[in-house]
Amino acid sequence: MKIIITEEGRFTVLSGKPPTVGAKYVLEEADSATGEQNRLFHALLTEYWSSGMHSYPAKDFERFRDEVKMKLGAGFEKVVYADIEDGKAVIHQVKRRDEVPAHIMADPDLKKMVLAKLKSWADYTKKERTQAIDRLISEMHQAGVNSRHFQEIMQGIADNNNQGGRQ
Repeated sequence: MKIIITEEGRFTVLSGKPPTVGAKYVLEEADSATGEQNRLFHALLTEYWSSGMHSYPAKDFERFRDEVKMKLGAGFEKVVYADIEDGKAVIHQVKRRDEVPAHIMADPDLKKMVLAKLKSWADYTKKERTQAIDRLISEMHQAGVNSRHFQEIMQGIADNNNQGGRQ
């Protein structure tokens, strides 16, 4: 359901069924990154993992999730690497892996000293979440995922879009 607060203690239902008197609800702003996006992303990830149709080298779900976030998501919060300058080790921080100098990535010993921290899903903006979900769905289609559960997820997205748009 989507509602709009019209004044203190009053609301108008914009879509879906009205709330049940006496029931408890958790309220989220419709214009922010939502729990709905979180549930959708993780349902899609779980279905993709379960399908076995992916080509990620992950041995477990947590690594798979991180691989997907690296490739399809908002990327890294930061990348830290060490370089040798004037005979001394110097630590540098950049936003993206492709900003690490080529000579670091080409040197097996220096490459071991590149550390990257993935951006947490909780820190994604609404736009970043939407883009990651769209990319994930596209990749799942391209990989041939077509299970009953995937179709149910896609139908849920279509139904939500028909009721006022995906968040």
